[in-house]
Amino acid sequence: MAYILGISAFYHDSAAALICNGEIISAVQEERFSRVKNDDGFPQHAIEWILQEHNITMENIDYVIFYEKPFNKFERILETCIRFAPRGYQLFSQAIPVWLKDKLFQKVELKKQLTELKGGAFWNQKLLFSDHHLSHSAAAFYPSPFESAAILTIDGVGEWATTTISIGAGKDICRVKEMSFPHSFGMLYSAITAFLGFKVNSGEYKIMGLAPYGQPVYSNLIKENLINIKSDGSFRLNMKYFRFATELRMYSPELEHLFGISARLPESRLEQVHMDIAASIQAVTDEIFLALARYVRELTGEVNLCLAGGVALNCAAAGKVLKSGIFERVWIQPAAGDAGSALGAAQVCQYMYLQSPRTPISDYMPYLGPVFEQDIALVQLDSMDAHYRLVPDELLFQLTADALAGGKVVAWFQGKAEFSPRALGNRSILADPREPDLKRDLNLKIKYRESFRPFAPVILEEYASEWFDIEGASPYMNFIYMAKDGVSHKLPSVIHVDGTARLQTVSERTNLRFYQLMKQFYEITGCPVLVNTSLNVRGEPMVLSPEDAFNCFMNTEIDMLVIGNVVLDKHEQTSQKYQKYNYDLD
Repeated sequence: MAYILGISAFYHDSAAALICNGEIISAVQEERFSRVKNDDGFPQHAIEWILQEHNITMENIDYVIFYEKPFNKFERILETCIRFAPRGYQLFSQAIPVWLKDKLFQKVELKKQLTELKGGAFWNQKLLFSDHHLSHSAAAFYPSPFESAAILTIDGVGEWATTTISIGAGKDICRVKEMSFPHSFGMLYSAITAFLGFKVNSGEYKIMGLAPYGQPVYSNLIKENLINIKSDGSFRLNMKYFRFATELRMYSPELEHLFGISARLPESRLEQVHMDIAASIQAVTDEIFLALARYVRELTGEVNLCLAGGVALNCAAAGKVLKSGIFERVWIQPAAGDAGSALGAAQVCQYMYLQSPRTPISDYMPYLGPVFEQDIALVQLDSMDAHYRLVPDELLFQLTADALAGGKVVAWFQGKAEFSPRALGNRSILADPREPDLKRDLNLKIKYRESFRPFAPVILEEYASEWFDIEGASPYMNFIYMAKDGVSHKLPSVIHVDGTARLQTVSERTNLRFYQLMKQFYEITGCPVLVNTSLNVRGEPMVLSPEDAFNCFMNTEIDMLVIGNVVLDKHEQTSQKYQKYNYDLD
């Protein structure tokens, strides 16, 4: 047995992943354990769970690999401060002491943390470091079904690179072109996110959801002033409007002058101008994605494309690339952000450092986190004075489908946790998409989030092409598709104002229990679609354990909670032993 442990940490979305003899066997984000959204700390709980799950200790780990190179990152920060002097002094005075105290010696800190884990005293201390964008690229290419593919990685910044083009072939990944900091589309998108009053590194997807409510009236203004886009999709930012290279903030006052408005305060009223700015940056995103895709196709000659990096989670732009036909097939790692780089780093070690032979994965499944057996679930529920009943599978699917068809909102907790920022049917809130007021009620009474936020539909794979403009499957909710004529009226709670939906398809192969529930719902209603949103509230990470699920259930207006074969009805609950949420909104 050869075990490789991959780690991402110390920026945002810390995670750990384990490979055994080339097989991906576990991966999970630290936030699911710590309950701190986007937790950036050392993933101690994630690693401890992985070791316990596979009955091993650090003594059994052959290699540990970190997802980026801290010294190279420090070099970039230091050189940037010098390049932008004297404006860079503020960043230097604030960031450099932190680096000198904590971050520059991350290798020492990592070894210290790892040796304190079970078996750590006997760990061989083989610690490797991957390149940030290489980790992203590896996480996208190696789990893909392709023997060879072009790899496009777009994010904020790693060490220096912000956008990279690589070719994956067999076990090798070769970078052929890159753009460097400070010219970063991820940083541009995050700056607009901050300008519109949302949190950087967690609120970018809200801009994508807000965009269809506006018109892209500022697109030319953005392209003429903020970003100079070349025909090949490469670009340069006008740093007059940004401060991320010189200060610990994203944009300059000149951005307010450009748009003619003050930056929106968090939680303040959203005006049409904010929606128009969101629509405009999304239109620019689409344009850059398509230009880059064309250039990558021409440059590499590859017919398959893997997308990676946090910007790859922009499923509206990814959907445009897919629909364009520039590439025959497009694959996106479900955990495309920094969390997924823990997995990518482990695969860099497996295939590029150890030179192990690779066989493309025909059916990657992102259910790689903890599973809770029924006896453990019952112990947790009993400790919280929960009232429940145990039912066999046949009755379980019937009861749950009947509840959904009757307009109830169901929390659905099954099997292994998803390694993805999106619920894919194992830690989900489900509802009937035919209900016209459901979107409003889910946002206000259950998710406690902004009313404009859309909900995603999940559909039985065999019916997908009848309801949406899709060919084949979309199991990871990574692309946006147009609803077909008449579908918007049938599914008012999941079709966005522009007629699109971030679609997930489900089959017996991808998620059997979820498929069985949906099949039962279809037999009752004639509708093969459900609302699927993550089992959490705004400001909270997705639930991990039965205890987390019960807390979420009791703090919201969810009607039914299903954990494995355990069914809980809200009106039967009298417990006061659950944790009350304080709704720390992000």
